[in-house]
Amino acid sequence: MTSIFDENGKNVPCTVIEAGPCVVTQVRTKEVDGYEALQLGFDDRKTVNKAAEGHAKKAGSAAKRKVVEFQGYNEDFKLGDSVTVEHFKEGEFVDIAGTSKGKGFQGVVKRHGFGGVGQATHGQHNRLRAPGSIGAASYPARVFKGMKMAGRMGGEKVKVENLRVLKVVADKNLLVVKGCVPGHKNSYVIISK
Repeated sequence: MTSIFDENGKNVPCTVIEAGPCVVTQVRTKEVDGYEALQLGFDDRKTVNKAAEGHAKKAGSAAKRKVVEFQGYNEDFKLGDSVTVEHFKEGEFVDIAGTSKGKGFQGVVKRHGFGGVGQATHGQHNRLRAPGSIGAASYPARVFKGMKMAGRMGGEKVKVENLRVLKVVADKNLLVVKGCVPGHKNSYVIISK
């Protein structure tokens, strides 16, 4: 993340995303595939298997590391066309999906927002971030499924909606959006209108 100044002189937090050029690797049609979709590929692979190489060769490009399908597009694209960052306009809103940062095994205070046991006095020793009671008495004599407990956190698919496009840098294929996007640095995200 970074920040830029808007026209009013206000400091706005933003994220810079390299958005393209993406190559149309396949155009799915109702007659052949049963549905309409557009398959876009981004970022060339270094090592390629024969299947990926043959799939990319039909589009006249190198094999791509990230391939994603989009449905409900309005423009008319052909196999091998290039989709650049000029597809977006300043001021419009986009949705960005990606995989969130993995945080490993976390306790209930960080994972679910528990308040802890409460007071530090009155006999509380090493209990400030504990979950407290988790089950009932001899009936039902078990812990119910779905109980909020400690466990692995992060590494899930997250979609952030309605992020405003602040700037489009066409010569470097950069898209500047207001706010933060899911994932670590240099991770792949999916941008949709």
